[in-house]
Amino acid sequence: MKCDKKDLLLYAVTDRSWLGDGTLGSVVEKALKGGATFIQLREKELEYGKFLEVAKEIKSLCKNYHIPLIINDNVDIAVAVDADGVHVGQNDMEAGNVRELIGKNKILGVSAQTVEQAVLAEKRGADYLGVGAVFPTGSKADAEDVSSETLKEICKAVSIPVVAIGGISKDNVMELSGSGICGIAIISAIFAQIDIEKATSELKGLTEKMVTA
Repeated sequence: MKCDKKDLLLYAVTDRSWLGDGTLGSVVEKALKGGATFIQLREKELEYGKFLEVAKEIKSLCKNYHIPLIINDNVDIAVAVDADGVHVGQNDMEAGNVRELIGKNKILGVSAQTVEQAVLAEKRGADYLGVGAVFPTGSKADAEDVSSETLKEICKAVSIPVVAIGGISKDNVMELSGSGICGIAIISAIFAQIDIEKATSELKGLTEKMVTA
């Protein structure tokens, strides 16, 4: 499958920091029920076997809801579970190399903080860009801030869809109106909430307003 702009409206990035008594599968399903349109499985600490097991479970869930599943950073896992694609950062495997490994029919997302990085990522085969951090965030210690001006410039410089990430919540999502993005990527504003399904649904409604404002 290829990347459809509307699939990127509400892009949920997993994080097991707030699991509590729940499982990753149970919280992802709540986000899917609430209307998440895209799931990125992000696991920085799991060893390969456990990561593979989790990826298979999340793949099965996403398939049931007809929502694309992207694996963060790990091309081997993405290929092993036949995920819909891979997302890589600037310090991960180079986008062109990832494209060769996953083939032309899988989705490739690339993180970018500058217009130069964005243009290069598109040239090397990216299907969409994750741009941020657009607001201060606690989820990624190394996240660089991207100004609203840079975000707009990136959206104008590329023809592929752009998703904003970093510190986005229901309180500030409308500030991104008019930037040119087609959606938002969310971690804590979904997965750190007590009622994940409700939080996802509220954010989706606000994001729909924001992208058309």
